[in-house]
Amino acid sequence: MELALKNPIAPTTRSFLKPKPKVKSLRVFNLKCISSLSSADVASAVVVERPWKTSDARLVLEDGSVWRAKSFGARGTQVGEVVFNTSLTGYQEILTDPSYAGQFVLMTNPHIGNTGVNFDDEESRQCFLAGLVIRSLSISTSNWRCTKELGDYLLERNIMGIYDVDTRAITRRLRQDGSLVGVLTTEESKTDEELLKMSRSWDIVGIDLISGVSCTAPYEWVDKTDPEWDFNCEGRGEIYNVIAYDFGIKHNILRRLASYGCKITVVPSNWPASETLKMKPDGVLFSNGPGDPSAVPYAVETVKELLGKVPVFGICMGHQLLGQALGGKTFKMKFGHHGGNHPVRNLLANRVEISAQNHNYAVDPASLPEGVEVTHVNLNDGSCAGLAFPALNVMSLQYHPEASPGPHDSDSGAPATNLNLIPVEPCSLPHPLSIIGFRTSEGNLSFCHVQELDCSSDVALFRSEVNFGLFPSILESQETSAPSHNVKTQSAFEWW
Repeated sequence: MELALKNPIAPTTRSFLKPKPKVKSLRVFNLKCISSLSSADVASAVVVERPWKTSDARLVLEDGSVWRAKSFGARGTQVGEVVFNTSLTGYQEILTDPSYAGQFVLMTNPHIGNTGVNFDDEESRQCFLAGLVIRSLSISTSNWRCTKELGDYLLERNIMGIYDVDTRAITRRLRQDGSLVGVLTTEESKTDEELLKMSRSWDIVGIDLISGVSCTAPYEWVDKTDPEWDFNCEGRGEIYNVIAYDFGIKHNILRRLASYGCKITVVPSNWPASETLKMKPDGVLFSNGPGDPSAVPYAVETVKELLGKVPVFGICMGHQLLGQALGGKTFKMKFGHHGGNHPVRNLLANRVEISAQNHNYAVDPASLPEGVEVTHVNLNDGSCAGLAFPALNVMSLQYHPEASPGPHDSDSGAPATNLNLIPVEPCSLPHPLSIIGFRTSEGNLSFCHVQELDCSSDVALFRSEVNFGLFPSILESQETSAPSHNVKTQSAFEWW
């Protein structure tokens, strides 16, 4: 191909005595490039042309605003709820998080796609979100782990994406008016009025999204965190039998539990509680998931049947289901929490943790019955970020302690080197660790969320050095190297 480069400025000598010479002609340079292009080269050439692509997509929100953009990934028409995510990186984990089912994810970080995607960072078997909205799509991809470009990845998974749209303006609108339903289309035949009517006729509230992302049959999970990325766990064999209810569970939750010595059986969202009890688990995990907790009453009933019979731990959707099962109420937030930089106050450890969050619903703490304690509070809006009910061996977090993507403030240590967690060496990390477990005289596993350790009472409490999980100790008092402290037994904020 031939490229003509014109240089309108001829060499001149500046002088105050003589007039500047006039340019008599333009100097034209013809560069001829002859090469054979492979299919990969052609694909790269297409990528380079992205910034000059014309707008071929529209995002119509239910408030009547129309946002024109450029498309990448799949084409067609899709409806969903628009939410914004404040994470600076980790877009592949976000794309594969089942909790985003039925939603368009708008990234507030303007530059997306520069590291491509790989098969190691996926958080589920597929992408469940409705689409991706970004400001700037990287025209080049460079990362040693990259196996595919973002646009090709979305196209293979039939996910729509748009770029070259004012994401800051949309985010400000969502913060002011709350989450909005939108319709994304690349079809020119559809009018703005038709798309607006479509957006106003659809609602995500009351839809059972969990059944569409949950597994259909039980399976065993064996993968652990890659040692290259595991800074908090020394690794151990399968010691504890854990049943994980899949409401849209992320892979990293399972990887972290497996790394801490749990034999994990993942079961569908509609798995009967009676079948779970037959498996005699040491503990039950209720996972994260998409949508409205009030839309899945069958899951709430399952939680109720298991309360008091086995220790339970909830994350995100599991936290909301536990709140309802305990007699509390949930409500839809204005625009939810989505991102890896949300500050949470840990009331038990008296410290602040930066957390990864992804939810549009929250538990109303005023509706909780007596005995249920709020253990964590979101510092941005004061919403409930954690619960505990010592009488029934219940604990839950509204955020993701496993992160992925996000900081590891809530996954801050390794389990004890001893199978019985006795003795436990003091943690070398600069901050206290939050959740420990112990066995009662009946052998049931219990959760404990403490700041101080009591090594002189009839029940010795030891550090498990992990901020989520199921880790038993023993009933008998033991000598440890941990210092002795006086624990206020009357407050659930101290211990139970």
